Parts: sequence; structure tokens; C-alpha cells
Amino acid sequence: MNTPTRCHPHLGHGLGLRVDHYEAILADPAVPIDWLEIVTENYLVPGGRPLDYLERFRARYPLVMHGVSLSIGGADPLDRRYLRDLCALADRIEPAWISDHLCWTAVDGVQLHDLLPLPYTEEAVAHVAARIAQVQDAIGRRLVLENVSSYVAYHASQMPEWTFLAAVAEAADCLILLDLNNVYVSAANHGFDPLDYLAGLPAARIQQIHLAGHSTGGALLIDTHDAAIADPVWQLYAEAVRRYGAVTTMIERDDAIPPLAELLAELSIARGIAADAMPVQAAA
Repeated sequence: MNTPTRCHPHLGHGLGLRVDHYEAILADPAVPIDWLEIVTENYLVPGGRPLDYLERFRARYPLVMHGVSLSIGGADPLDRRYLRDLCALADRIEPAWISDHLCWTAVDGVQLHDLLPLPYTEEAVAHVAARIAQVQDAIGRRLVLENVSSYVAYHASQMPEWTFLAAVAEAADCLILLDLNNVYVSAANHGFDPLDYLAGLPAARIQQIHLAGHSTGGALLIDTHDAAIADPVWQLYAEAVRRYGAVTTMIERDDAIPPLAELLAELSIARGIAADAMPVQAAA
């Protein structure tokens, strides 16, 4: 069995970098942001304004690359051109780590622009772990994979989602980006206890946490990233810190993006929850 280790640095509390906030962040050297997460695909270009801005942010903050189109669970061959572009960007900005989603996003070479869930089977564990190994060889580092929200379930599934996620991380010796909003959304949609999800994950493989908002779509909760973080998600965050200790955390907002001050206020809430929930260390 692999011995899980959280091998990357703890970065504190950060934000997803969005164009709306470029100038506000750069204008204030004292803005209380510890690090920034970028959407990888927004910067897979040979030059120009996006990379110029990225270099300016890199000079001030640690960066993490977060992709949305790796399709690590897909049946198509891995996109080698995408991997080359990914490596080129990583070489340029030297991110603390590289993450993507535990899902599939493409079929027959066509990107569907959605994060689609996998069946939770032993066969899928082996399939995904083999593809993760190829990616980790290509990028020369461990991959960090995020759980996605889901709205349908497969009859073929043999295990709960958290067992599947833990099995993939163990088989591939990769790390986990735990999106707590996705846990809450999927728990509501599928009727499981989100605390069972947290209890079923290996603490030392939790490299990063995402916090975000969601909306209601009929009988479902939808992971829309267009609203403030809901109280139950804050409660899950407190429980995650109690279970896992200090984990690098960030807030995502992808639509209805508010002024930077509103997100900084949420970031302050996250810091306060983490400080209050941190396990007390036993005296030596």
C-alpha cells in the first residue's frame, strides 16, 4: 500500500483568479489573499495579455493551475497536445501544483464542456488510475483531482462516491482536491450524509479544499458558483478542518461575480472557521 503524504506546501486561503478582479488585486499590495488558483485553459496561449497579467500575479502570489478539460475518466486517448501545452505553462509559471477533475469531459474527440461523473466501479478505478499514471509521468508531478457534483447515478456503481475517490487516489498515488460545495450538492441530490463522505477519505491525501455557492434547479441543487457560500457548506468546512487539519483553501466564483470586497469578506469567514476548528495539538 502507498503511504499517503501531503507533499505540497500549505498556502493558506486564496481565491480563484477572475478577469473582473485583475486590476483590483494588482492595485492593492496589501490585499488579504494568500494565493491564487487559475483556470488552466484560460492561459494555454503562446503570449499576449493573459500571460502578461499572469506573470504579474506570479511575482506576488503562489499560483495553482486548475484544469477543466483533462477528461481523466474518458475513453478517448489522452490529448497529448493538451498535455504538452499544460507542461509548457507549468514550466513558465511554476505552480505549486496542478489539479483537474475526476470525471470525463469529451467523447470521440469532442469536448462537451461539462464535468460528467463516472460509474463507481472497480473497473473504473483501474481505468482512471492507469490514465493518471500517464499524466503524472507527462507532467513530472503528482496530480490533484477534484470530486465533481452529480445529478444522475449509474446502476452499475458498486461503491459510494467517497470510496471510489479514495480508491482512485490510492491506486494512482495522487492527491485530492475536496470541493465541499460539490459534496453538499451531491449529498442533497442523491440522499447520502455528507459527513460519511468526509469520514471516508484519507486525510493525508486532501491537498486542497474548494468552497463555492450553488443554486436550486427544481428538485436538484446545482453547482453554479454564482452565489455566496451556504451555511451548510461552511459547517462542512469546519468539520473538514477538524478532521484533516490545516488544508489549503480557496473560494470559487464563476458567474454573477461580485466586487472583490465581497469575496474577501467570505475569505475572512473561511479563515475564522479554520482557526476555530483546528484540532488542538497535544502538548509534547
